[in-house]
Amino acid sequence: MESRPRTQNNNSRSYLLVALFVLAALNVLLLYFYYQEHQINKNKDATIAAKTEEVLAVKTRLDSISNELDAKIAEIQRLGGSVDSLMKVKAQLEIDKRELRNVTSFSSKKYDQKIRNYQSLLAQKDQEIARLKEENGVLVARNDSLSTENNSLRTERQSLNDSVSTYSARNRELNEKVTIAAALRAESINVDAINRRGKEKDGGSYKAKRIEKIKVAVKLAPNGLAQQNEKEMYLRILDPNGAVISDMATGSGEFTYNGQGMIYTAKQPFTFTNDRQEVAFLYGRGAQRFTEGKHVVEVYCEGFRIGEGEFTVR
Repeated sequence: MESRPRTQNNNSRSYLLVALFVLAALNVLLLYFYYQEHQINKNKDATIAAKTEEVLAVKTRLDSISNELDAKIAEIQRLGGSVDSLMKVKAQLEIDKRELRNVTSFSSKKYDQKIRNYQSLLAQKDQEIARLKEENGVLVARNDSLSTENNSLRTERQSLNDSVSTYSARNRELNEKVTIAAALRAESINVDAINRRGKEKDGGSYKAKRIEKIKVAVKLAPNGLAQQNEKEMYLRILDPNGAVISDMATGSGEFTYNGQGMIYTAKQPFTFTNDRQEVAFLYGRGAQRFTEGKHVVEVYCEGFRIGEGEFTVR
């Protein structure tokens, strides 16, 4: 009669031990999942912190560029230059700064390229500021010279020296006018796109992926005062941000304009024949595509800017 209760007690103990073992196993499993989730969250926090630090560093650099850009805008306005292109750059810079708020979509490589483009543009504007300062200095010097000559004419009007001085001044002025009159002028500038198969397309608006090279055809107006000799024509292509497209490895370089060095995209030697001849440039960027937007084409020859054109990349 006593064997049954003892058996029941043993079974109850066995069930209890099994239940305790299961509970212990569940606790261990929960601790493992908790640890894994904690590690994942810790890694995510570290990644976000690193990315946030990069964003703050980029924002600091953009703020510095913005301050420098404001200073250059003010300086160019003071010197009487145009700041339209810089105002567009400033607007784009503000957009780039606002986009930094989205940390998850931040790309360090993308912003490094933007910063290099902005720095390149600022360096070019330093050249423009130097040129404007020189031009303003020349104007002041000319005004001073004219004032001095006026005083001299008033005091020495009756003398032979006054006549010689007047003749010399007029002769110099005539020489300057002859030099300007002898400058070449572009009658037209056409920009065509050439695809990989060598097929040309005109119209002035081209898809970036279909541009292997561009052809810039400059038709020269006749000028009987210009010397018919060997000359060099320089081409400058400005991207939508106003930066000169150049690559020293493919023939770009520097020339002098208004006493200042300027970067050119390509140059072309030719002999002027005074018969409305056409001088053509072929320029390609290799694996790098043209940036979408309006591009400005400037053409220079013998110290003068002889024409300007444009084309659009979409």
